[in-house]
Amino acid sequence: MKKIVLVTAAAAVAVSGGTAVAAAGTTGGRAASAVSAVTGVKWGECAGSLKGQAECAQIQVPLDHRKPKGRKISIAVSRVKATDRKNYQGVLLVNPGGPGGSGLAYSAGLKRWLTGVGHGAVAAKYDIIGFDPRGVGSSKPALSCDPNFQNPVRPDYVPSSRKEEEAWKAKSRAYARACAQKFGWLLPHMRTTDVARDVDAIRAALGQKKINYYGFSYGTYLGATYATLFPQRVRRMVWDGNVNPKTVWYDAQLEQDKAFERNIKLWFAWIAKYDSLYKLGTTAKAVEAKYYALRAAAKKSPIGGKIGPSELDDIVLSAGYNTGYYIPFAQALSAWANKKDPAALLEFLNPGGDDNGFAVYNAVQAADARWPRNWKVWHNDAVKLYKQGYRFNTWSNVWFNAPVAYWPFQGGPALKLGAKKLPGLLLVQSTLDAATPVAGGYEMHKTFPSSRLVAELGGKTHSNTLNGNKCLDDKVAAYLDSGKLPASRRGADALCKAVPALNDPNPTAVKSASAKAGKDLPVGRP
Repeated sequence: MKKIVLVTAAAAVAVSGGTAVAAAGTTGGRAASAVSAVTGVKWGECAGSLKGQAECAQIQVPLDHRKPKGRKISIAVSRVKATDRKNYQGVLLVNPGGPGGSGLAYSAGLKRWLTGVGHGAVAAKYDIIGFDPRGVGSSKPALSCDPNFQNPVRPDYVPSSRKEEEAWKAKSRAYARACAQKFGWLLPHMRTTDVARDVDAIRAALGQKKINYYGFSYGTYLGATYATLFPQRVRRMVWDGNVNPKTVWYDAQLEQDKAFERNIKLWFAWIAKYDSLYKLGTTAKAVEAKYYALRAAAKKSPIGGKIGPSELDDIVLSAGYNTGYYIPFAQALSAWANKKDPAALLEFLNPGGDDNGFAVYNAVQAADARWPRNWKVWHNDAVKLYKQGYRFNTWSNVWFNAPVAYWPFQGGPALKLGAKKLPGLLLVQSTLDAATPVAGGYEMHKTFPSSRLVAELGGKTHSNTLNGNKCLDDKVAAYLDSGKLPASRRGADALCKAVPALNDPNPTAVKSASAKAGKDLPVGRP
């Protein structure tokens, strides 16, 4: 599955402070945590962009929760304390997605977003807890296999010959080998179930009987895993942009290919609507043809010397994630196509990528579930989809996941989700979400009968709560404030229309565009 992760408020945050030990025993299924040896958390000052906004610490957890007295790793956590102690609601943990997304800055970030949409009073009732899952960011160790893997200019994602496909296979095989050599001891313990048990260790270290939780994207799967393993520890949970539990994980990336093809064509159609500004074509087909012409030219002569066809795909992919990118990316493409000015596109290039995020992404998904080990399966599925017209994302998604085909062990089986006696959960799903297609919202709703599903009709932005849709944001705030949920009904329990100004922005009304739209935006892979 394509990396589905939100941009944190801080790209990298160093952590200072003390250490808490929270050793969690094994839970073979829907059993209680046997957390022991909790000494509390010694909070210290955060560094980086979180300095002065939150307090930080490291919490030790077992590498293997079946061996609570064995080797330890540590989880970086941050906290923004509740200011309304009279109406205190407990701790609210946040996960931004991924797998591999850093969540440390989300303590301050979630408070800021809730306040920004008029619900600061709700945020004030919670201790908001951000954390970097095992292997991520400021947690120790931080997983990284080959920092040069994503350096430009990389081979074309779409192989035009067997030789080009073999080059990517060799590159992916080498990456998997590097991960095994450097972190073979950690990789078997990177399952989402391991992360969920870490979350329960954080809960225990904080002295809480239950947690509240807000998960975006892959964070919905982490939340669902926690609810499956520890249903008695759940108080309130919001899941926004839901993973389909039936497609974990190989089939999920195939479904994404179809959804991103739709969304990128919606963007092409939007560009055509404003041809007077961008001069890239007056129809969606014309804009699409222009894009692929620019892409082909970039293969022969990289844009600005650094952006080949794969880098160009990576950049504009984000327009399929979030409509906040519509204007700046259209401007950037227009500047290159019409003026041969690469500056704007180069600003969106992440030259070295994020190897930590990429490594954790592959590690978690490889451990979570079974993947095809025969390359013919990958090849044939990609060829079939590409021939069916899903050309934009199919091969790039193959190579983003391909290291898993060569992983040192076969993962899985995937955890069967679901639990009885859960409190009411709030699920939110945009109907034109490409990263987590709408079927995931309905399937997760079915899997957890105590949940209520709010559908954003026509919404094209991935994980779109707290982004300016008052209908969505008010329902989230009401639930976090009092536990209020929509009444149960067949299908989606409540409907919200996408906000036209956000869903289809009008560039003629925007004097200075940026890639910000209410909150930090979701991004594609680095």
